Amino acid sequence: MRLDKWLWQARFFRSRSIAAEVIAEGHVRVNGTRISRPGRDVGAGDTLTFPQGNRIRVIRVLALGIRRGPATEAQELYLDLDPQAPDSADQPESLE
Repeated sequence: MRLDKWLWQARFFRSRSIAAEVIAEGHVRVNGTRISRPGRDVGAGDTLTFPQGNRIRVIRVLALGIRRGPATEAQELYLDLDPQAPDSADQPESLE
């Protein structure tokens, strides 16, 4: 499956054209290799690294989607390898 289509189906980007633009600018890595072709094939087992907002996402592709379904369906397509950022409420108070 095309990389831009998979990123869109997994709901990382609002549109396929935005996903293609991020890829074309060279901001996406597949298995550690920088990719600039939105049409590059991606499959189960590939590790993707890309920026999303203020975060750098690291995910592993688990499956290829058939359609762009609801978020719960999209979450089954990947495994998030990022350590979760702690919430501000979970941070220890300063001892000043």
